[in-house]
Formats: sequence, C-alpha cells, structure tokens
Amino acid sequence: MELGGEVSSGLGRAHVFMAQPHYQEQFRALLGKTAWPGTLNVNVSGTDLIEYIALRKKSGIDTLDASDEDRSSAMDVDVSSFEAHRIRGFLRDGVSFGGATAYKAQFTTDSGTIPCAVLIPDLTRHIDVVEIIAGACLREMFNLEDGAVVQIQLD
Repeated sequence: MELGGEVSSGLGRAHVFMAQPHYQEQFRALLGKTAWPGTLNVNVSGTDLIEYIALRKKSGIDTLDASDEDRSSAMDVDVSSFEAHRIRGFLRDGVSFGGATAYKAQFTTDSGTIPCAVLIPDLTRHIDVVEIIAGACLREMFNLEDGAVVQIQLD
C-alpha cells in the first residue's frame, strides 16, 4: 500500500509525547533507533484517504468522522498483510499518555527514502492526516515545506 499526500503543519504538540522515554523504548524496537521527537503530518485524500481509513479501522480507531461513502469503500481495502505494532500507553505523575498503533513503512520524496512508521494514536482529532515517525527530522532531512508531495510505502 502506498499513501501519497501533502505535508502539513500540525498543532506542534507531538514532541511532548514523542520525547517520553516509555514511547522511545518502543520506537527503538520498531524502527531500530529512537524516533525524532515529533511527527510529520501528511494530508491524504481520495483513494489514499480510503486506504488510510482501512488502516485506522484495523487499528481499532473510530472512523465515524469519515463520510459514509469513504467508510464503506474502506471495507473493500485488504490491509491484512500489514503488521500492526502496538505502542503501549502509560501513566506518569498522574498524567495519562495514550497508546497508538504503528505500521512500518518507507518515506519517499524526490530527494530520497528513509525507513519510518505510520503512527495512529488511539486519540486523535485527524481523520485525513497520516502521522509519520522516523529516526530523523523529516522536514529538515528532505527540506520539506507545507504542501510538498510525499509518499509512504507500507512494508
């Protein structure tokens, strides 16, 4: 499965979660290294959105915000070959840090490719935004601006 979309700015809060040692230990097991403390947001639409909704459903994430047509179309997408990696949440000092599901992938631009993962948080406000984690800051590594077109190839 290949998801294509445009880079977009997020809320700027992912680093608070991504920097947590409990998450970083799990990201190291997934990626073979710690993840950059932040995510890259990629807006998807059309067929890419339908395929992403299918991944969200596989992850157990509610897709009620998606249109009836997109939810229906996502039921026809076979995502059984993609291994879902559970990222466990935790409590720290009375604060709950939620879990997520991750899928290994390759992040590709015109400038190159790097191993990454699609991260689907259990709690998210986005239905059409794919969050990408990697061992490097993807914006800096590939000199990405909002609107840049990128591809994510799931392993």
